[in-house]
Amino acid sequence: ELEKLGLRDDVDLHVYEVPVEYQTVQRLIPALWKKHSPQLVVHVGVSGMATTVTLEKCGHNVGYKGLDNCHFCPGSQCCVEGGPECIDSVIDMDTVCKRVSALGLDVTVTISKDAGRYLCDFTYYTSLYQSRGRSAFVHVPPLGKPYTAEQLGRALQAIIEEMLDVLEHSEDKINCQHEH
Repeated sequence: ELEKLGLRDDVDLHVYEVPVEYQTVQRLIPALWKKHSPQLVVHVGVSGMATTVTLEKCGHNVGYKGLDNCHFCPGSQCCVEGGPECIDSVIDMDTVCKRVSALGLDVTVTISKDAGRYLCDFTYYTSLYQSRGRSAFVHVPPLGKPYTAEQLGRALQAIIEEMLDVLEHSEDKINCQHEH
């Protein structure tokens, strides 16, 4: 749906479906970062427990015990051996949530600090580690429970555009501080 809607003209949108497989994630995420060198990667995952569109603040390194679609689980139960326990996104999710909520879309947006210690969290942490925090993760409820594809597409479009705006403004501040 987001692919149909697109983003601002100055944004190149690349959409990939990431399989629910630990080993594929460990191979694919670094390859995508290398191929595109993006300003930001936004992962979107469906959660059967979600009733809102949820912005995840951080990814976790340990606690992965659930088998993936290939019946595999990392023996270490972690994403990156020796990596930090938790990595926060450089995106201020509270600001993004407030801004998107103020737009008056017919979708509720919330914040979370736990993406679930399964493939969504594993993917998010792997991407955050690869990008030094330049990643985001959005959990969405299953289609029709309660939102349509169109509602979710518009919400994701607004969320990603706000994330890019927040990221650009935070980089302006960082660059300004380095110049003084």
